[in-house]
Amino acid sequence: MKINVTGGEMKQEEINAYVDYLQDKFPEETIATLDLAIDGDEVDMKYTFEKVPFERIRRITGYLVGTVDRFNDAKKAEVKDRVKHFQMEPCSCAKN
Repeated sequence: MKINVTGGEMKQEEINAYVDYLQDKFPEETIATLDLAIDGDEVDMKYTFEKVPFERIRRITGYLVGTVDRFNDAKKAEVKDRVKHFQMEPCSCAKN
């Protein structure tokens, strides 16, 4: 985690308290950056989280898959022959 303190100095115990607060508030997230901006008696906190890897899962020919590389030749042919449907834009010619 990268921590930046601007606008003054802050004790390590106080920085740790802000980190603990965020970890308690967002237990499922990993904090990537924490910016603490000191303005008099107030502290502005800005933070970002690490990106979570995302794997796309689709329903293809009755199976939930990320890729079709493990499909046999028959299933690959079924995927190739699929009819893909697209959503059309609404017509702007409708009368009000």
